[in-house]
Amino acid sequence: MASPSPFSSIPILPLSAALSPSTKPQFLKELRDALLNVGFLYLSETGLPEDLVRDVVEECKRFFTLPKEEKERIEMVNERSFLGWSRLDNETTALNTDHREQLDLSTPQPLPGPDAPLYHNLLAPNQWPSASYLPAFRPVYEEYMRRMSKISMLFTSLIAEAIGLSPDAFEKFFDEDQQHKLKIIKYPEVDVPDLPAGASEMDRKKWEIKRQGVGPHKDSMLTSYLLQASDQPGLQAQNAHGEWVDCKPIAGTLVVAIGQGMEALTDGVCASTTHRVLSPRKGEGARYSVPFFQGVSYDAQFEAMDVPEEVLKLRDEARKARNDDVEFTFVKGRWGHLGEATLMNRVKSHPDVGERWYPRLLAQIQAQQAGMA
Repeated sequence: MASPSPFSSIPILPLSAALSPSTKPQFLKELRDALLNVGFLYLSETGLPEDLVRDVVEECKRFFTLPKEEKERIEMVNERSFLGWSRLDNETTALNTDHREQLDLSTPQPLPGPDAPLYHNLLAPNQWPSASYLPAFRPVYEEYMRRMSKISMLFTSLIAEAIGLSPDAFEKFFDEDQQHKLKIIKYPEVDVPDLPAGASEMDRKKWEIKRQGVGPHKDSMLTSYLLQASDQPGLQAQNAHGEWVDCKPIAGTLVVAIGQGMEALTDGVCASTTHRVLSPRKGEGARYSVPFFQGVSYDAQFEAMDVPEEVLKLRDEARKARNDDVEFTFVKGRWGHLGEATLMNRVKSHPDVGERWYPRLLAQIQAQQAGMA
């Protein structure tokens, strides 16, 4: 069997097709191909109300006009949970600074008890902007997260079916009141000239760092769903040849990325793909986005699913056309629970929060990074 070629475009799948018995088989076939060979896709016809999506976009943009003191009141570093506002240039990916400002939210969670594992600190109430500034913000985003929770759970069941498992195969990895997360992000313009033709590899890397909205990475958990909230391009997925494939905004769609957790749990069948965001350049206007991250039970253990042999054979072929140049967090044997891996990822990305609340974990990460230098 010939090896598949590296992908050069991102497939578009209509979620509505999965809801009809006549179109579902073709949807699952196309989904399996996307899972094996791309790890990225556009999801159209999601059923999200257009007025809700419009409100999500408008409230996202309004948030970033708030006075600085109001944002500082809900700053991420104030809490152990990694929920809250992050100021510009405050997050790190691939050892370089991400030029973005953001707010992290989650589905409602109570504070953990005193005897809970350390990683349960990720479960906590949100830090919301004041209703006196943004009266519609909280209800809009609570409704959006409720609807996205349902979409993500439906889509995970479709992934299971697409790779030959029962629709409920992943349910053991979810809590009854599962925490999902969401960010609203602003990527400001950067004043960076075009990369000259014939530029050296070193010059190209320097240019990419100057335009880093968020650096090359793979999402952590099972699936994530990005609402591109403005028309600026910038999101790119990397194929096995190291080429960056544009994921331009398409109205009425969500960009779905498969996470490292899904790749690990499916024994590599579902591809987790490296992606990044390039900041818009001067004159293009700021880029806004709203990614929703499907969570898993932090207490869940690592275990591979019993994927059918014929699908594993397809995986082996697909692996020849994958690119795995980004650190893989979910290595079997490294962590006892998914929550431990998640907490370490957050400390690595937000060292200011790590320094205040998790200094021992931050020291471990910095020692590891120093050893890799």
